[in-house]
Amino acid sequence: MGPAHSLSGAAAWLGVGAAAAALDHPMPWPVVVVGALICAGAALAPDLDQKSATISRAFGPLSHALCGVIDKLSTAVYNGTRSRGERRRSGGHRTLTHTWPWAIFIGVGFSTAAVVWDRWAVLVILFIHMVLAVEGLLWRMARVSSDVLVWLLGAASAWILAGVLDKPGNGSDWLFTGDGQEYMWLGLPIVLGAMVHNIGDALTVSGCPVLWPIPIAGKRWYPLGTPRFMRFRAGAWVENNVLMPAFMLLGGAGSLVALGFIGG
Repeated sequence: MGPAHSLSGAAAWLGVGAAAAALDHPMPWPVVVVGALICAGAALAPDLDQKSATISRAFGPLSHALCGVIDKLSTAVYNGTRSRGERRRSGGHRTLTHTWPWAIFIGVGFSTAAVVWDRWAVLVILFIHMVLAVEGLLWRMARVSSDVLVWLLGAASAWILAGVLDKPGNGSDWLFTGDGQEYMWLGLPIVLGAMVHNIGDALTVSGCPVLWPIPIAGKRWYPLGTPRFMRFRAGAWVENNVLMPAFMLLGGAGSLVALGFIGG
């Protein structure tokens, strides 16, 4: 579901941009663009608990090893907090990293890093999410391309976008305007991307325990989802032929409003 996750992440941020414009607090255009790309990349990140996921391959041995660590951590948290009626698991996919506390934890962590370490942290955040955005949005080209080329594209994009954001009026202080709060907003598309991923997984057959640790029907890891007859398998026809075109249309409409071409 990598491409669908990334498209939904980008569309979600563009929708936020449209809402911000409607509320008379428009995003500068770099915030619209950078936020959409970060959100597209962040929408792949919850699959850090799966060694076969796109994110596991994105940064070579480093990301593969990290996925192994997160898988073990997720398994331990699941088994340590499961209710009596929930079976023990030996793998952590769709557990800890697919919850709202994890999304907030990651977003706050990246925002804090951006505030504390300023430009260097911003460059790292942008690099990570630009590479993931390429892997998700341009997945056909990324699969047949060298990893080094993808990393170079991510690094070049991060450097250019960081320079654009750093210029006065281009959005480093969007939403958070206090002294020392520049780039604090970078955590928002990361949280949104993670939550959009979880919502997308909730549409599939397995559902998603997004509300953990809140108990539902006696289960802490209750797999929320749509009614069973509305769910589909990952990679199914509905994903490729209905959801992805819908995300493109919604994202396009959101970008026109966010950038002031409609309703301005």
